[in-house]
Amino acid sequence: MKVQVRYFASLRESIGHASEGVHTESLDVAALRAELIARGGAYAQCLALGRPVRVAVNQVMAQEHTALTAECEVGFFPPVTGG
Repeated sequence: MKVQVRYFASLRESIGHASEGVHTESLDVAALRAELIARGGAYAQCLALGRPVRVAVNQVMAQEHTALTAECEVGFFPPVTGG
């Protein structure tokens, strides 16, 4: 299936682009993240499992086990603090 992946803030800067269409067999957020990490380079550094990364699916905060559907939008972003 194809999903739209969006990267925000420092993730976008490190990876080098704001979004991309990804053809995947991943069924949930955790599997998609692992697939992206396996690409190596900036993906592996930014999305590493020890790094705090938030995820939204179709603009709703998601967890690792959140299911993916064809044509869904998955956003990865760093945690944000306010003041």
